[in-house]
Amino acid sequence: MRAVQAVRFGGPEVLVPGEAPEPVVGAGQVLVEASVVGITFVETQIRRGVDQWHAKPELPYVPGGMVAGRVGAVGAGADPSWIGRLVLADAGATGAFAERVVAGAESLVPVPDGLGLREAAALHTDGSTAAGLVEGARIVSGEWVLVEAAAGGVGNLLVQLARAAGARVIGLARGARKLDLIRALGAEAAVDYSAPDWTEQVRKATGGAGVDVVFDGVGGEIGRAAFELTARHGRFSVHGASSGRLTVIEPGAAEERGVEVIGIEQLYGFRPRMHQWAEQVMAEAVAGRVRPVIGQTFPLEHAADAHAAIESRSALGKTLLLI
Repeated sequence: MRAVQAVRFGGPEVLVPGEAPEPVVGAGQVLVEASVVGITFVETQIRRGVDQWHAKPELPYVPGGMVAGRVGAVGAGADPSWIGRLVLADAGATGAFAERVVAGAESLVPVPDGLGLREAAALHTDGSTAAGLVEGARIVSGEWVLVEAAAGGVGNLLVQLARAAGARVIGLARGARKLDLIRALGAEAAVDYSAPDWTEQVRKATGGAGVDVVFDGVGGEIGRAAFELTARHGRFSVHGASSGRLTVIEPGAAEERGVEVIGIEQLYGFRPRMHQWAEQVMAEAVAGRVRPVIGQTFPLEHAADAHAAIESRSALGKTLLLI
């Protein structure tokens, strides 16, 4: 079958299209005929060999975790009624950049009527993550919420879900195209954080009060500056480090202002509820309250181009591979 493998750790060029053995369906598993593969930023870090939160895969490996497609077969002990159904399936940390993918039956999420496979893939895993972050931040209607990388896969959904919770949202991104998207999604302000006065712009938007909640997916200098914008008794929620460095907040600095730091470790507890959050976000999309943002698609053989687009910060919303 057609597949893409990472032949070594490094830049996007290490992703090489070719042939791979047909996967074998084990007990409790299903075989998915893949149509769409979702890509996350973390997967680009795994490919580079610099990710801090996953074990390095054994080379060569097939990247990718989340696919959307039709169930073609089931293994022993799996419910045969899955056969023929359209689903989202979690292959784990690797294995999804391929025509056929094996996943545990327990990971399957049915794609609801009224939602296409591309839209479903754009909402999970990013939508599940965003839903968990918003729930953990305990947003109160009327609060100011700052979203970093607000035009990205997770970021655009954080903007939408925070707005749905009644928040007044400020989105950070770089470039006019991304800022236009953030405004179109309902943010009250969109700020380019390449501008030297971006922190002043954020503070001005809030009338000088600062923000009640920060969703920090960038880290580094941006994350640290965003922490300084957090109002007294606010929440600073960390979910990523696209800059390459997590934001580190000294306990004394947080305590002095009564800021609650919700660290990256919150993600470790998300897995048991990812299924529930995926269904929740897809239901919101079917109802028209959440808009899946698919910025760019690539054929499977151009997986290297897809990774390059994400890493160059040129990608809007979700990046998908089509098979």
